[in-house]
Amino acid sequence: MPIFINTEHKSFKKYKEKSIIKWLEFVILEEEKIPGIITYIFIGDEELLKINMRFLNHDYYTDVVAFDYSEEKEIIGGDIFISYDRIIENSEKFGVSVFNEQLRVMVHGLLHLIGYNDGNEYEKNIMTKKEDLYLNSFGEL
Repeated sequence: MPIFINTEHKSFKKYKEKSIIKWLEFVILEEEKIPGIITYIFIGDEELLKINMRFLNHDYYTDVVAFDYSEEKEIIGGDIFISYDRIIENSEKFGVSVFNEQLRVMVHGLLHLIGYNDGNEYEKNIMTKKEDLYLNSFGEL
């Protein structure tokens, strides 16, 4: 099933889209799941804040919000909204390229759909290790 990358953000440029999709499918298969329909939507801070407030009652900026629409546990599908503004800001903050930060946030959202959480330090640690593992595999595919 397809993975789509869409944007409503004026600064976002599609780059290496086929490689990214192949990598995301690889992550899903490595996690022993089946790719369903997944849509990534790149938007700005204000749009994602509205989504965060409306659906999650969180009144703060975030880099990613994932909505799981899968009816079967093994099939991964849903919408992943990403603030491209946060990607740009965090890339500067962490001293990484915008593209690297984009990949990190994309895999982070995907890991949420797969079933990982980051509500406490233990869970955050697990997700960060998974993100790092999969980020390192991007260039190998």
